[in-house]
Amino acid sequence: MKEHEISFSPPDISEAEIEEVANALRSGWITTGPRTKLLERRLAAYIETGLTNIDCTSDEANAKYGSQVVCLSSATAAEEMNLRVLGVGPGDEVIVPAYTYTSTASAAIHCGATVKFVDIQKDGDPVTHAPEMDYEQLEAMITPKTKAVIPVDLGGIVCDYDRIFEIVERKKNLFHPKETDGTVLGDLSSRIQKAIGRVAVVADCAHSLGASRVVSHTGKGTIEKERKYCGAIADFSSFSFHAVKNFTTAEGGASMWNSIRGIDDEEIYKMFQLLSLHGQNKDALLKNQCGAWEYDIIGTWYKCNMTDITAAIGLKQLDRYLGLLDRRMQMLRIYDEACDQLGISHLIHHTEEMDSSKHLYLIRIPGIGEAERNAIMQKMAAKGVATNVHFKPLPMMTAYGKDCSAYPNAYDYYRNLISLPFHTFLSDNDMDYVIKALSEAI
Repeated sequence: MKEHEISFSPPDISEAEIEEVANALRSGWITTGPRTKLLERRLAAYIETGLTNIDCTSDEANAKYGSQVVCLSSATAAEEMNLRVLGVGPGDEVIVPAYTYTSTASAAIHCGATVKFVDIQKDGDPVTHAPEMDYEQLEAMITPKTKAVIPVDLGGIVCDYDRIFEIVERKKNLFHPKETDGTVLGDLSSRIQKAIGRVAVVADCAHSLGASRVVSHTGKGTIEKERKYCGAIADFSSFSFHAVKNFTTAEGGASMWNSIRGIDDEEIYKMFQLLSLHGQNKDALLKNQCGAWEYDIIGTWYKCNMTDITAAIGLKQLDRYLGLLDRRMQMLRIYDEACDQLGISHLIHHTEEMDSSKHLYLIRIPGIGEAERNAIMQKMAAKGVATNVHFKPLPMMTAYGKDCSAYPNAYDYYRNLISLPFHTFLSDNDMDYVIKALSEAI
C-alpha cells in the first residue's frame, strides 16, 4: 500500500523563476537577447569564483566575462559545437566512456567522427566509486586519428583530469593537427588544434555545474595545484540545464572553454554564435538596432541558440543555486548514513580534493543481478517511490550494436545499480520513507 508518492526528479521552480519569465514575456524580447547574455556572464563569473552574486551588468564585467560562456539549446548542442569548433570530423576518432548517456557519443557522431568506447574501472573509481574510465585502456586507445577524449563527470563527481591530461600529453607525439580548408571555421579549427598540440579534453559536465577539484593540469597548461570549478578545467566543457538537472532552464545548456594561447576568446565566442545561428553574422539583438538590418551568412550551419525566456529561468536559478547545493549536502548525509548501515555501496561525493555537485545518488546492492535489481525497483514503485538507473551502458543500446561483451566492467556496474530520488523538494521525512521502502524491498 502506498503511503506516499515520491517522484524521481521534479524541477525546483519557485515564484522567482515564474516572475522572471513573465517579465521576459512582457519585455517584448523573448529570443536570444539581454537575459541570455547576462546569464552567460554570470555563469562565467560563477565558474571562475564560486560566487553567484557578482554584478555582471557593467561594461567591466562584460569585458571580463562576456566571451567565456555560450548558452545554447541543450548540452548535446553544446558538446557538438565544442567538437565543431575544434574541427573534429570525418576520419577522426573520439574516445568516449562506455558508461554514459547517448548524447556524449552522439554529438561526436553528428560531426562525422568515429566513436571509440573505453570500459570503466572495475567497480568504479576506488575512492568515489563513480564509473570513471579505465585510464590505462584510454592511453592504449589513442592513435594518430584521435582528436578528442570526452570524460564524463557522472552524478556531479569530477573525473581525474590530472590523469587524463598526463595521458594526452604523453601521447602528443601521435597527434597530427588538421590543416585549414580555407573556410573561416576551418582556419580557426586548424589554429586551435595546432595551439593545443595534442588530443583535446572535451568534458561532459552535464551533471557537474558547481563541482570542483584540486588539479595540477588544465586546458591552460600545467599549473600549481589549485581548486578549479568544472568548466575551467578541460579544454572545452559542456553543461546541461535540462529539467532534471540541479540547475535548470527547462531545456538548455552551455559551452565553455579555457583560453588558448595565441587565439582570442572573442574570436571563439563569435564562432559559437555563427555555428548556433545559421552562420548569420548578426543575431536578432544586433539586427534590431536602427538601420542595422543587413547581415551575411558565413556558413551553412546550425540553429541551437538559447532564448531569453529560458535564460530568465536560469538567472533566478543561479540566484538560488548555492542554497540548493547546501540542501543537497544535507540530503546526502541522510542517505549516506542509511546506506552505510544497510551495507549498500554508494557514490562518495566529497573527498579532500573533490567537491561534487551532488546531482545523482547512485547505489549498488552487493550480490544481485539485473533481475533482482529490477524486482527491488518494482517493489519500491509499489510503495510509491520512483527510482531510475543511470545508465544502461551505450554498447547495450540498439544504435550502438547491442553488444556489451567488450566492456565487462560497464555491464557489471550497471546490473546492480539503482538511482534513488534525489531532489530538493524531498523533505527529511520523505527521505526516511525512501530508505524504509528500500530496506524492505531488499
